[in-house]
Amino acid sequence: MATVQYCSSCGTKLEKRTIDGDERLACPSCPFVHWGSYSIGVGALLKRDGKVLLVRRAQEPGKGFWTNPGGYIEQLEPIERTIEREVLEEAGIVSRAVGVLAVRDQPRDIHNVYVAFEMEYVSGEPTPDNYEVDAAGFFDAEEMAAMNVAPFTKWLVNIALNGEAAGLKKDEATELPLKQAGLFKIATSVTV
Repeated sequence: MATVQYCSSCGTKLEKRTIDGDERLACPSCPFVHWGSYSIGVGALLKRDGKVLLVRRAQEPGKGFWTNPGGYIEQLEPIERTIEREVLEEAGIVSRAVGVLAVRDQPRDIHNVYVAFEMEYVSGEPTPDNYEVDAAGFFDAEEMAAMNVAPFTKWLVNIALNGEAAGLKKDEATELPLKQAGLFKIATSVTV
């Protein structure tokens, strides 16, 4: 895998420097430090009538597996809008992100963090995009037992169907002055 060689701010060749006890690539001409390469994925756990929305992947990775709809965030797109867009694109369902049910952390060459959202059904019937996915539908646990469901999706579906805690809920009432910040929290009875 290729590593970053030049400063993304000024174009100067980066040099190795010890910063906060770790060797990092840093610019000798400006304050830029390359902290690493990251990707953030999102997934939807959308229930309707006791069934969970799944899509069958038409492309690698995971071609032929049934998974929950999902994808990667865009640079300037709020994370909850990303998952709402992905559900609409992949499955034709209008939905709304209401909470966070699970997080997966995978340190690797490009460090991946995956956020699984609890979704609220708004409208539509499952319709695959016939590009990324070739089938879509709502399925119960019995139906899924006979399907080629990806292992990570099985783990997520178990949380969606059998989780005992409410997860992190979207904070709609915050007064924090943060533009486009998606804030999710556990339920609280007192505001400080």
